[in-house]
Amino acid sequence: MSTFRIVLAQFCIVAVSCVLLGAFSVQFLQSELPCPLCILQRMGMMLCAAGPAWLICRARTREVSARDYAECYGVSILAAILGGAVSLRQVCLHIAPGDPGFGEPMFGLHLYTWAFVVFLTVVAVSAVQLLLLPRAPERIRIGFMPRACVGLLVCIVAANALAVFVEEGFHWYLPDNPTSYQLFQDLHLTAPNAPSTP
Repeated sequence: MSTFRIVLAQFCIVAVSCVLLGAFSVQFLQSELPCPLCILQRMGMMLCAAGPAWLICRARTREVSARDYAECYGVSILAAILGGAVSLRQVCLHIAPGDPGFGEPMFGLHLYTWAFVVFLTVVAVSAVQLLLLPRAPERIRIGFMPRACVGLLVCIVAANALAVFVEEGFHWYLPDNPTSYQLFQDLHLTAPNAPSTP
């Protein structure tokens, strides 16, 4: 059963990482810059994956108890609730009939709606993990794949931090509807945006 728990932790990390890589592909391949709410949703997803990653890191150094599982998946559930609230807020911003929403739909839904579905799924999977808590502490052998999953998540977190910095530049806040990478404009590497005329 301990192997199943680690495989499920790896699955959670890889699934959330794939969603984040999909968001990066929309950002870089379709040139749709994420808004502040999108960035918060990405942060929520990274925190959702941090719970299983924390579990794998703990299992490398010591026995894993029921308390360890509860703490790790508790973090995932809290992150999913917060991220779900942000994505639901963005859904409600564009709920009026005729509102085209923010960005292009993917498979019929906007990315923030898919984010809400992902957060609900994280809550459900984490709840299943909490139902399968071990009765006694267990020693889990951590091989290459769990370490690779954690490494993938670390790379995605670093790439996201860099992407946000490039998008925000040396400013304190991100505009509601970003249209360019501010760092490049701050360093005079691109022409500034032309002011819009009414």
